Amino acid sequence: MLQRLSDHDLTLEVGTSVTQPVKCVRDRGVHLDSELTMKTHISKVVSAFFYQLRKIRHVRRVVGQDITQQLVSAFVLSRLDCCNSLLSGLPRSTIQPLQRVMNAAARVVVALSTRDHVKPALKQLHWLPVEQRISYKLCLLMHYIHNI
Repeated sequence: MLQRLSDHDLTLEVGTSVTQPVKCVRDRGVHLDSELTMKTHISKVVSAFFYQLRKIRHVRRVVGQDITQQLVSAFVLSRLDCCNSLLSGLPRSTIQPLQRVMNAAARVVVALSTRDHVKPALKQLHWLPVEQRISYKLCLLMHYIHNI
């Protein structure tokens, strides 16, 4: 329906100022695109995650597994869990890059190679897959709403 509208129909005029529509906006660290596919948000978050993981990988040998796990939790998993309830109901193909980040984070913490299977590492670290983390957070929010 948006494609049928002309550019003039999409502008908002208030007094002498004219506001043009944009493809993507950022609010509280979440990138919302015009179709609410969340692909822009996920791609930007994934690139930031991999940057943090590269930095953590450099110090992993020096600090050990416990400190590495704390660094990954602080810089990657906390950001992954922030506003992830907005990702509920998205197709698996859209969420898959976030799962790849989580797998890479587990490999960094446990010091696995890229050829090793990551499922045992995720179980050892007690990390839920991304889709289940989203469901868990929604259930937790509903529990708080219901009981408070």
